[in-house]
Amino acid sequence: MASLQWTPALVLDLPAMDAVHEEFVALLARVEEAADDRLCALWEELIAHTQQHFDQEDRWMQATRFATGNCHSQQHKVVLAVMREGAARGAQGDLATIRGMAAELGPWFSHHAQNMDAALALHLRRVGFDPLTGRLLAPQELPEQLITGCGGACGGRADQAGPAQLAA
Repeated sequence: MASLQWTPALVLDLPAMDAVHEEFVALLARVEEAADDRLCALWEELIAHTQQHFDQEDRWMQATRFATGNCHSQQHKVVLAVMREGAARGAQGDLATIRGMAAELGPWFSHHAQNMDAALALHLRRVGFDPLTGRLLAPQELPEQLITGCGGACGGRADQAGPAQLAA
């Protein structure tokens, strides 16, 4: 059974983000269900998708005044590095490492999406950012200071959205 299922709890009301997240969930399920002879190839496919996914979110953050080293982007870098380490081990025949990472990736992603990505989605909506065109419809809503935290989850600004605002 997959460690992560697509549920309404993962929907962030930002269609461009939600579509990529739903694809991630489906790819992770394919990895978890993979036979040994397909595992490494599917893991590499998940890594490529995740790289594009994280790069896209990082571009959105940069366009809306997140500092380059914010903890949301840093978490993206760490997760990708760990996934690549899994790929290297898998290439050496250690498939158990990939399977263990895949099982942990589901709970991590759920938490990441419901916290960091939810805060990012709220911020993007607040500043009127269109992820498809990169246009800002409410540039006056951009924060004066760069956002250095996780987009609301651990400091910084993210338009001062706290947990109660994110749950609303």
